[in-house]
Formats: sequence, structure tokens, C-alpha cells
Amino acid sequence: MNKGKRVGIVGAGNVGSTVAYSLAMLGSCHEIILRDNKIEIAKGKALDMSQAASAIRSHSVVSVAESMEELVDCDVVVVTAGSPRLPGMSRDDLLMTNANITKEVIQGIAKYSPNAIVIMVSNPLDAMTYVALRESGFDRSRVIGMAGILDSARMASFIQEKLGYGGGQIRASVMGGHGDDMVPLPRYSTVAGVPLSDLLTQDEIDEVVHRTRHGGAEIVSFLKTGSAYYAPGKSTAIMVEAILKDTKQIHPCAVCLDGEYGYHDVVSGVPVMLGANGAEKIIEVTLNEQEKQMFANSCNSVQTLIDTLNANNFFQGA
Repeated sequence: MNKGKRVGIVGAGNVGSTVAYSLAMLGSCHEIILRDNKIEIAKGKALDMSQAASAIRSHSVVSVAESMEELVDCDVVVVTAGSPRLPGMSRDDLLMTNANITKEVIQGIAKYSPNAIVIMVSNPLDAMTYVALRESGFDRSRVIGMAGILDSARMASFIQEKLGYGGGQIRASVMGGHGDDMVPLPRYSTVAGVPLSDLLTQDEIDEVVHRTRHGGAEIVSFLKTGSAYYAPGKSTAIMVEAILKDTKQIHPCAVCLDGEYGYHDVVSGVPVMLGANGAEKIIEVTLNEQEKQMFANSCNSVQTLIDTLNANNFFQGA
């Protein structure tokens, strides 16, 4: 058991608290530290989770950092902090608002947990991962965005719903940015090793791909006043556990590319090997021409956000 491991979570809203609860139930780390501007709410959630951990005799303790100074010596820090898109707010407004929040948070992490691996969950995910990398000065292997595990899980869920069988045996694969330009890969998706194309028609596969791309929006349309948090929270916890336990498992994650797939200095979701040092290896899978074009569109969408940040002189002095 990884006794002594510490995980910080900045942002104790629905996603952050679900990450914390998942980790507490797994007992993967000794201490989980919540950091949120709403300190009293964070304290209440921390007490509740610590008691839940005691109920299953997990050794994990959930505590609260009242300031970034108390978020010290963490092995992993998860960042979910950010503003939702408010009425009247453009996408660029949201980009700049959350980029400024991310900048402040990352500066604190770099100062007080300089050896941590950072997992970004804040939206727009790929751009915020890029901001975190630039502002931290960390190696790119230590700044990773959570999106691919969530998108792949959504795709697997839709495949199971379409088939009516195969639960637990479905391996879905999604690359690219987190959004409408994500790249679901039916060719690399299987059920108990059987290719998806042997089980579903092309029309059925297209329907699964469409629902995967709009999976988050579908949940928002039902909830009305919020967005998904159980699947994003659990997907993030899977990444944290892979790092803490040094599993060397391959998961799709958002990382800054440096020549892989022909791209430089842009963040996108690709298969990576997760271990104690973060994204220890980037796996380059073979894409056909259609998949290459979709991946290019996805990278271009993220590049547009990065260009907006540069146009606003966001990184001056970084």
C-alpha cells in the first residue's frame, strides 16, 4: 500500500469531490488534500469522506488546505478549478477566465509541490493543460490532461447500449482534443478482442461516434443546471492510481506533443504509458488518412485557442 502518498485536489466541486471520494474508497494514498475557495464546504466534504473511508477501513484521510501554502509535497495534484461558461460569456471569455485561474493555481503548485505530477481537468481541457505546462516549467511528462479515459468510457458505454451485451469486455479508443473535434477510433475498438466492425453496421458505428462526441452535452441537457461529474471524477482517479501504483498501463491522455504524430507545441489526446514519472511514454498508433485528417482538425482547434492566448499576451513573463 502506498503509505505516505499525498494527492492534492484544487477545486472541491462535483468533479473534484468525486475524485477525492473515489481515491478515498480505493485507499491508494495516505492523504487527500482538498483546496477550494469555499473552505467551509470543503471541510464538510473532507469530514464526510474521511468517515466514509473509516467505514470501509481504508487508511486514507481527507483534509483541507485553507491556502495553497498548505498544499505541500504532494505526489500528484489534480486541478478541477475553473469557471463554467456563464450567460453572455463567449468561448474566448471562458478561455481567458480559466487560463488566469489556472495560472494562479499552477504557480502555487510549482512553489509548494515542485515535484508533483499535475493532472488537469479544467476546461477547455487541452488549452488549460498547455497553460499549466507553460506556467509550471515542469517537464511535459508531468503535466497531463484528463479527457481520453472519459471519452473512451463514454464510447464503450454507448457500444454496450447498442449491442446489449459485452459489458466489461469493451475496449473503446478515442484520441484528439476534448470536444466536438475528438477522434473516436472504431478500428481500435473491440469487444472481447472482436473488432467493432464485426459486431455493428457502419451506420450503428457512426451513431456511437456521434453520441461519443456529444456525450457531455447529452448529460447537460438532462441535468439542466450542471454537467457530468461521476465519469469525469472516476476517470481522473484511474489516472492518479496508475501514477501512484506505477502501473505502466496505457491510457489515452492529453499531453504536449513534441514531434509525435507530426505535431509540435500543441496539446492533444494520445495513448500514453502512465507510471510514477507521469506520462512516461507516448504511443504512436498508425492512423489511416481519414483518421489523420480528423486528428489534424482536432489539433488545429486546440492551436486556435493557444493562438488566442498568445494574441492576448497571456504568456508574457511566463
